[in-house]
Amino acid sequence: MRVLVVTAVPPERDAVVNGLNAAPAWLVTEVLAAGVGPAAAAAGTATALALAPEPHDLVIAAGIGGGFAPAAGVGGTVVASSIVAADLGAQTSDGFLDVAELGFGVAAHEPPEGLARAVATATGAALGPVLTVSTVTGTAERAAELAKRHPGAAAEAMEGFGVATAAAPAGVPVLEIRCVSNAVGPRDRAAWRIPAALRALTDAFAALPPVLDTWRDRG
Repeated sequence: MRVLVVTAVPPERDAVVNGLNAAPAWLVTEVLAAGVGPAAAAAGTATALALAPEPHDLVIAAGIGGGFAPAAGVGGTVVASSIVAADLGAQTSDGFLDVAELGFGVAAHEPPEGLARAVATATGAALGPVLTVSTVTGTAERAAELAKRHPGAAAEAMEGFGVATAAAPAGVPVLEIRCVSNAVGPRDRAAWRIPAALRALTDAFAALPPVLDTWRDRG
């Protein structure tokens, strides 16, 4: 089984690699630090898929991110039930219209439901929408707006929708796994817990192979 894991930055990549150190031989993984933001993530994912010697069976967007209270606290893990482009669209006098409402494409990608649920169970993660943004939320007002527009939102990050958009034309299913380093809201770097979130990312990927084994057997 061939899995491509796409992170933004090298510390996230290294945390994933550490979690997969004891992975069985049937699980062939490529772990890529593609850069920050949806455009870099899409470009890196598309390139890796195109240049792969054999087709991939799964793509995973992974890394740390912000958590929406009460769904996901700092140090916790989130598995995406949907991967949402939260700020791709138009601001109007009547509110925000996403790209799908404008008629220009899709605003969300859906991971395989059974797989996402099984990964959430195995990793002790919350299962909920993960929002992709190009500008990280830094105010309580913005956090409240996003939570209102996306009920049940569990986390915010910057790459998932780009990864999913690149995987879709290739017909490759996609997951997103985020470990929470900070609360979505007012920007308070003193409250960030990046090392703890990276350790949680390592633990999540260490727990992943048995779930993928069951999933490939069912496939």
